[in-house]
Amino acid sequence: MMWDGMWGWGGLGLLWMALFWVGIALLVVWSVRQFGGGSGGGSERRALEILEERFARGEIDRDEFEERKRVLEGR
Repeated sequence: MMWDGMWGWGGLGLLWMALFWVGIALLVVWSVRQFGGGSGGGSERRALEILEERFARGEIDRDEFEERKRVLEGR
């Protein structure tokens, strides 16, 4: 059997190239999610910090603080 470049062995070269690029895309998506590209816990944590600061300054009362905290935590 003779290898015929990318189309050799019944198109396996094309399959491997597609798998390679899919792997690269998945790696990029994973990296962005891991290292701060997403809107994950960081923004939620910052919102809670702002809420705590407002409570500490007396801008909101305890009931409002607790209610907004529940909303931020998704309960």
